[in-house]
Amino acid sequence: MPAVSKGDGMRGLAVFISDIRNCKSKEAEIKRINKELANIRSKFKGDKALDGYSKKKYVCKLLFIFLLGHDIDFGHMEAVNLLSSNKYTEKQIGYLFISVLVNSNSELIRLINNAIKNDLASRNPTFMCLALHCIANVGSREMAEAFASEIPRILVAGDTMDSVKQSAALCLLRLYKTSPDLVPMGEWTSRVVHLLNDQHMGVVTAAVSLIACLCKKNPDDFKTCVSLAVSRLSRIVSSASTDLQDYTYYFVPAPWLSVKLLRLLQCYPPPEDAAVKGRLVECLETILNKAQEPPKSKKVQHSNAKNAILFEAISLIIHYDSEPNLLVRACNQLGQFLQHRETNLRYLALESMCTLASSEFSHEAVKTHIETVINALKTERDVSVRQRAADLLYAMCDRTNAKQIVSEMLSYLETADYSIREEIVLKVAILAEKYAVDYSWYVDTILNLIRIAGDYVSEEVWYRVIQIVINRDDVQGYAAKTVFEALQAPACHENMVKVGGYILGEFGNLIAGDPRSSPLVQFNLLHSKFHLCSVSTRALLLSTYIKFINLFPETKGTIQEVLRSDSQIRNADVELQQRAVEYLKLSSIASTDVLATVLEEMPPFPERESSILAKLKKKKGPGAGSELDDGKKDPNSEINGGMEPSASTASTPSPSADLLGLRAAPVAASGAPAGAGNLLVDVFSDSSSAATGLVSGAEENFLRFVCKNNGVLFENQLLQIGVKSEFRQNLGRMYLFYGNKTSVQFQSFTPTVSYPGDLQSHILFVKLNIQTKAVEPLVEGGAQVQQVLNIECLSDFTEAPLINLKFR
Repeated sequence: MPAVSKGDGMRGLAVFISDIRNCKSKEAEIKRINKELANIRSKFKGDKALDGYSKKKYVCKLLFIFLLGHDIDFGHMEAVNLLSSNKYTEKQIGYLFISVLVNSNSELIRLINNAIKNDLASRNPTFMCLALHCIANVGSREMAEAFASEIPRILVAGDTMDSVKQSAALCLLRLYKTSPDLVPMGEWTSRVVHLLNDQHMGVVTAAVSLIACLCKKNPDDFKTCVSLAVSRLSRIVSSASTDLQDYTYYFVPAPWLSVKLLRLLQCYPPPEDAAVKGRLVECLETILNKAQEPPKSKKVQHSNAKNAILFEAISLIIHYDSEPNLLVRACNQLGQFLQHRETNLRYLALESMCTLASSEFSHEAVKTHIETVINALKTERDVSVRQRAADLLYAMCDRTNAKQIVSEMLSYLETADYSIREEIVLKVAILAEKYAVDYSWYVDTILNLIRIAGDYVSEEVWYRVIQIVINRDDVQGYAAKTVFEALQAPACHENMVKVGGYILGEFGNLIAGDPRSSPLVQFNLLHSKFHLCSVSTRALLLSTYIKFINLFPETKGTIQEVLRSDSQIRNADVELQQRAVEYLKLSSIASTDVLATVLEEMPPFPERESSILAKLKKKKGPGAGSELDDGKKDPNSEINGGMEPSASTASTPSPSADLLGLRAAPVAASGAPAGAGNLLVDVFSDSSSAATGLVSGAEENFLRFVCKNNGVLFENQLLQIGVKSEFRQNLGRMYLFYGNKTSVQFQSFTPTVSYPGDLQSHILFVKLNIQTKAVEPLVEGGAQVQQVLNIECLSDFTEAPLINLKFR
């Protein structure tokens, strides 16, 4: 930076600032500012031309006044005039004023753009940097239109100085973020990748930030950056702190650049080149090894930089999900942070382990820390850390530890922070449903959940227990007995009354043989809660009463008296009045056979996605699907101990088959027999048949991709189709590998993607955007060709797109 001359002290500005600071009141400050504004306005309007120093001084005063919170409505033209000065300090103040006070709609933008063009063309590195900084700070669409094509040329030019390259890269990044459609992708895109090999570390750092942003939308244009990023990362990780002395932060070499490189690599799948992949694995192992070394400094800056690289490396390991050794090592390293005295580290460790728990390679390693996580749930002071602990317990839960985890979460629920109670209730309900082998345990758990946190139990939870009890013959008697006992508590939550009313109305006859739970005792118990309930619950109880008349004819007189009372047939609520009148008339005139037909037992509910899981996904927000679905951890087993052998299992989709609800058309709502399937017949399916439109034999392979991203999609005697995919939020990329298993050539080989059902039903509202790359029409015998699909999900959809293959 140019040296500041002796006359640049601007004594008048220093005196003005001193006067402002010495003001005793707000009124005195405003008076002094108004006096100065009048003086500056008179100087600008005066006949005598001001020299550059005076303009700079007055513009500085205006800038200071603006920063104090006062409006400035003049002086903009004088600031623009300073841009044409050849003195650094004057030009700097002009650009500073414009960056702060000039908006994108100003009439002066054209003059400013002309001055910036002159500075960019001057080849003076100092002036070029000032101009680039101004473009980035303003970042308007007008500036993007004017300079988006010029800045890339400056960036990749061979004679551009390093400091200018840095500024150009960051300026281009700013314009791309504000107006991506105006930044042209041209031949410069391949050249900017090679900036990763630049000798200047500052240029590399700026280039990585730019490439990481650009490659998210145009990954193929920048895929060569992977090998260069691995090479640069390897040099940084293996270097000593003295090798990169100018870029070493508390004994950690280039921590910011290392983090950016690791994040860039997360935009791509694992390298296919064995040498590059091996080098990257070595880098990750070195980072994990360095985390175990004693700290070289006791200062917090050292540990922060070191841990930043470590957590980003673990994120990359999780992203690849292909190195079992690294995944287990990452899990063990995170386990050491679970009891660290630093709260932020404990939080980050729990958050990362939630993702690790969904990997089949590291799930068992995560489970070894269950006691530490349970202790964190009970003892952590910070509610956000306790919430992450609850998330991790949910993620690590499987059939072997479900009862322990559900028990601990129920225990914690009694003292849990109010802000996370509803979420914990939903998770307990899902886990109890998902891993219940003993149905009586499931019923006990949900009723206990209602007892402990009734106010936070949403309707979806008690709806769900009703559905499952109705669908299971073997649990109905136990449920009736248990809910009858629960209703005898003096203080009974209204949700418990709802569950009790529904279950006893359907299955109260199963416990009526015991004198302690005779029909009249059941009725009196429910009616004792009636006056304490809301209108909706009272309406449900009236329906239970009429069901009782069908189940227990001996209660008919007692119930009719209740229905005939003024409080019912003259009730102010029209719904309750109508039910009371209709039920009373029905019980009076209908024969026993008609009553039995009208009030017969509820049929089994049809299969569908668990509304509890849907509610939890909605509560967690976008991007939470992988953590909640948790499909990888038990790949060889069905939920809830597997499907029971029965005649209907062949047509019943696997309960874990449709975690994302992406497949098939709805089936008819005919209820399956209550004994068919397990407790969770509809936890994760979407009322759909299994993968309609698939070639025979492909369905089983198709369903496997619920739990993994890579594998064989289809195979027969002629052809094998392999899939390798990755997804980030609503964007995805899929690599399809078509292998010719024969010894003859495939000709006119044409794979196409079609959109069945709801994907093509709305021409003006596309739900799934798939861009396919063409493949070679000839596939030699024993050879393999690759096709890339770029996928963008624009809306929810229920049917999977289909691949159609034609060849001869």
